[in-house]
Amino acid sequence: MTLKFVESAKLPTQWAEFTIYGFEDEQTGKEHIALVIGNVADGEPVDMRMHSECLTGDALFSMRCDCGPQLEAAIKHIAEVGRGVLLYLRQEGRGIGLINKIKAYHLQDGGADTVEANEQLGFDADLREYDIAHDMLNYLKVKTIRIMTNNPHKVSALEEHGLEVSERLPWKHGENPHNSHYLSTKAGKLGHMF
Repeated sequence: MTLKFVESAKLPTQWAEFTIYGFEDEQTGKEHIALVIGNVADGEPVDMRMHSECLTGDALFSMRCDCGPQLEAAIKHIAEVGRGVLLYLRQEGRGIGLINKIKAYHLQDGGADTVEANEQLGFDADLREYDIAHDMLNYLKVKTIRIMTNNPHKVSALEEHGLEVSERLPWKHGENPHNSHYLSTKAGKLGHMF
């Protein structure tokens, strides 16, 4: 395992106080976090969202995607349930990075969809990897999850790494007129289940 736990601390939010766990991938140098509430190591299914970094959606409130609303809804949900895990993975732009994501946006402004834009830049449609999520959940002693996602690839990737996915919670948040083509592309070309 190239993922190393670094430190944890309390993280109060407007919805609840979480414990934030910091991890470092020693191979890539990327830092990832887990937000946790409650006892998630008791063997019972854990509500979990695996969220890939999206600076434009998560922090700048872009309406080109549904990332920010999905992230906020997951944090609120875990706070309301009082038990769960949010993994925040540093895989900007489906793994192509922030600057390449801006280049992809430019191509989308010219008519390409999100998959075509990545491919025109020489990337696969989705370069994200989920073995880090498995390592983080393993550290937290989470064995069974109820995953908040529309992405079937996330479910199968976690199952391939030995996690039990007891349920997929459909996660439809943030649809707006600016991202309708983006969402239909995710459904039509990436198999997302809305």
